Amino acid sequence: MGLDNPRGLALGPDGAVYVAEAGRGGDGPCVPGPFGEACYGPSGAITRVRHGRQERIVTGLSSFATPDGGLAFGPHDIAFQTSGGAHKRHGQRHGRASAYVTVGACFAPNDTCGRLLKLTGHGGWRTVADLNAFEVANNPDGLHAGESDPYGLLPLRRGHIVADAAGNDLLHVSRSGRISVIAVFPQRTVLDPSGASVQMDFVPTSLAIGPDGALYVAQLTGAPFPVGGANVYRLVPGHAPEVFADGFTNIIDIAFARDGSLLVLEMAKNSLASGDPAGALVRVARDGSRTTVLEDGLVSPAAVAVGRDGSIYISNHGQEPGVGEVLRFRASH
Repeated sequence: MGLDNPRGLALGPDGAVYVAEAGRGGDGPCVPGPFGEACYGPSGAITRVRHGRQERIVTGLSSFATPDGGLAFGPHDIAFQTSGGAHKRHGQRHGRASAYVTVGACFAPNDTCGRLLKLTGHGGWRTVADLNAFEVANNPDGLHAGESDPYGLLPLRRGHIVADAAGNDLLHVSRSGRISVIAVFPQRTVLDPSGASVQMDFVPTSLAIGPDGALYVAQLTGAPFPVGGANVYRLVPGHAPEVFADGFTNIIDIAFARDGSLLVLEMAKNSLASGDPAGALVRVARDGSRTTVLEDGLVSPAAVAVGRDGSIYISNHGQEPGVGEVLRFRASH
């Protein structure tokens, strides 16, 4: 499909698949980033795939990437919200739908980075909330002042929840754009490869509402990216987050299937620190049992979505320019 660092997926109310492309950066300015030099360019985009036709319907969004166009930060997620409620994964059957997009880290601030955007049609957009500015001003987790990377997006009836991966928190954005903190995730003590104890950031990446109505939050983890160190948490208002499923590695996305099981997508099943880009999709059944749904062919996968007919969609090659793709398949239970 030739996508540039494809990330979040959404099934639109029109039956199309929408893909957030983090872009391939550009000619600069170039600044220090988490993976070395990061160069800016307005190459972030939203692609629509419908009836076999692929089209970039929004272009010109912020993107920072390494000089070869990989490891991009840009449009990370997309979701639809309607007047009758919203659902990120399955689209919406009723009401007028609007599309929203999170755009990631601001290494050199510009007009779309670090923001929640509303797509206005005909390739346009407007800013709903400047999440990067909120993190810089408030720094809810008290760590890494000035670091923000709005990532996962979950629409609600009265706004959105955004997972700020670098801020280690969940933010609520009201329909009017007011930002408030829902939860802050502390560091955790783990062992690094040398056996020394270090503090590891949480790094929330994905959100989903479960069949029980609770909020589920997926964890990528920060360095040293230990194998088995990532968890899925269940969050109920008024209660502390609790571990729902543990022992995963570098979770990048989650989605609930039609049968109520949880699909967990690992970006790097052997750890981001290993240099191995092999990913995995794992199903967690209601009884807690686990089944690997797909491993072969997954290379730095970045998102999973479930269609109304039960089809599973995965954005693949999510850290590379020009070779990204969306896979579609049906999985047996």
